[in-house]
Amino acid sequence: MKKKLSLMLAVMLMVLSFAGCKKSESAKDSKTIKVGLDYELSGPVATYGQSLVAGIELGFEEINKNGGVLGKQIEEVKADNKSDTAESANVATKLATRDKVVAILGPATSGNTKAAAPVAIQNKVPLISASATADDVTVNSSGKVREYVFKTCFSDSFQGVIMAQFAAGDLAKKSAALLIDSTSDYSKGLAKNFKDKFTKAGGTIVTEQAYQAKDTDFKAVLTNIKGTNPDVIYLPGYYEEVGLIVKQARSLGLNVPILGGDGYESPKLVELAGKTALNDVYYTNHYSSNDTTPEVTKFKAAFKAKYNKEPDAFNALGYDLAYFLADGLKRAGAADPVKLKDALAATKGFKGVTGTISIDANHNPVKSITILQEKDGEQVFLKKLQPQ
Repeated sequence: MKKKLSLMLAVMLMVLSFAGCKKSESAKDSKTIKVGLDYELSGPVATYGQSLVAGIELGFEEINKNGGVLGKQIEEVKADNKSDTAESANVATKLATRDKVVAILGPATSGNTKAAAPVAIQNKVPLISASATADDVTVNSSGKVREYVFKTCFSDSFQGVIMAQFAAGDLAKKSAALLIDSTSDYSKGLAKNFKDKFTKAGGTIVTEQAYQAKDTDFKAVLTNIKGTNPDVIYLPGYYEEVGLIVKQARSLGLNVPILGGDGYESPKLVELAGKTALNDVYYTNHYSSNDTTPEVTKFKAAFKAKYNKEPDAFNALGYDLAYFLADGLKRAGAADPVKLKDALAATKGFKGVTGTISIDANHNPVKSITILQEKDGEQVFLKKLQPQ
């Protein structure tokens, strides 16, 4: 009996040893490159995350169909951060430590990206957001660059400055009211840069009012704004509140132009505000489906073929992010996070759907910006501006 037991134990040890060797060989000789997706797939800003992921997945599908990267297929590991900062950090930890991804794409918002950033830095895994526009996403409070954090979207400072120029120049407005989401770094960042540029251009800020995310009744702050008789309202925020604010502003007789940023980009904006209320609304964005460049035309056709609908700006940002990552991996020459980080930092002249990207010293892109107008529920392309 003892001999039989010893023999069985020996066989089991051999089997386990063989399985371990196979697992080790499999990891070493993997034919895939794991990439993590940390996105808002549920919660208050889910449309951003869902749209970005749709664009990323189209990009990965095309890349894999054309032979992949470095002779390997891209394998996505997707997780929902539920539009929550703590969950965003938890997801990043899982992707970096358990799933051993070569890079993390996302999150969609600035707050969630900043929550995930320390995890990326600690584990030396590049974190790349296509839509976290806050200026301090890639640079900490001391002005030091976050070595493993990148973004492929323009910054809030650029959005705020451009819209202030548009208000003072194109619209020839002399006074502006600010309505800011006091709980949002995104909203406060855009407002600060708009205010600085608008006043330098000779404009006057007649009032600054605040609201909080998830508020639904804005009549009091809008009444205060109406009493100051502004030429224009700058309302940087996310579509959930913006849609309701625009609707209530029009019902109060506030029919001046309303300006904002890329947080307006969502099909739900029209549902919340109504087509007529959105007339005379302008905002900065990353992309316009009315752009006729070859890159945009090709992307639109591919997106419609896969999803049977018109792509939005976040779809385009996600698509560009997939190819931006693939470009970095090719130049890195290996599916190695540290080499990839160095390659991303050296990016020059990457041509995407949302513009040509060169990464600057702060890991931000130097790229163009688009100004859109809402007209009867449809986006109208006004102009594309290059950074000065």
